[in-house]
Amino acid sequence: MNLLLLIIIFTAIGGILSVFAAGIFLLLPDEKRNKILPHGISFAIGALLSVAFWGLIPEAFANIDKAEFQTLSGTILAGILGFFVLEKLLIWRHFHVESCDALDEDSQAAHHHGHHHSFDKSAGSLILLGDAIHNFVDGVLIAAAFLTDVKLGIVTSLAVATHEIPQEVGDFAILLHSGYSKRKALIYNVLASLTTVLGGILAYFSLDDIHETLPYFLALAASSFIYIAVADLIPSLHKKTDIKTSLQQIALIAAGVLLICSLHNVTHAIDETPTNAESIQR
Repeated sequence: MNLLLLIIIFTAIGGILSVFAAGIFLLLPDEKRNKILPHGISFAIGALLSVAFWGLIPEAFANIDKAEFQTLSGTILAGILGFFVLEKLLIWRHFHVESCDALDEDSQAAHHHGHHHSFDKSAGSLILLGDAIHNFVDGVLIAAAFLTDVKLGIVTSLAVATHEIPQEVGDFAILLHSGYSKRKALIYNVLASLTTVLGGILAYFSLDDIHETLPYFLALAASSFIYIAVADLIPSLHKKTDIKTSLQQIALIAAGVLLICSLHNVTHAIDETPTNAESIQR
């Protein structure tokens, strides 16, 4: 079979398979899903932070020269600040009010509700953007594996799908928390996963060029996950301060961290995908 066709098929599997596997979460009855959802937010925080700090950032630094370390660190910082500005723009786009000063008490309450709704919506938009960048990088890595060896490419795509499932469950929880319907959450997540295919195709035709910028894509994906976890999700956990809920939150954050780290270590052990473009031979 044509190598490009194989890359397209397996990047689609690597991206979309994890989304549909995680989509089982959407099949739960509404009452049960709504009960689980707050716990899913805690799990998502741990998953996002561990993907960023345990996977994306170390991988980015491993593929650049020491002289570029400060530039890459600056990219992470710029990404976090950039996502702050982007979220501001998204909030302003969803909620057009010039001033609250002239509003009466009822309108003030409505304004506060509308602002909170816009804040939640922006978190959903940011998670989709960050996921799209992350999936694009996964596509590049899958293509690099196929260009080295077909069997390695197949293993890599399956490893990516397995690794992504817990994170996608967290993404669904965030999207539902942000006010997305089950249908829209699934559709938008599938669309974000298709950037895996785009990354695979671009890597097939220009892996040497993409290789040079790949660490910076990883850094941007990491900065988006850090920003979402710290700026949008963690503050929502502070709304409940009782001991039982707080301990549950800590335990679920730890579970998200441990699961992602464990899966990353396992898949990294079986997936020695070369990311050095000089070692890739077509």
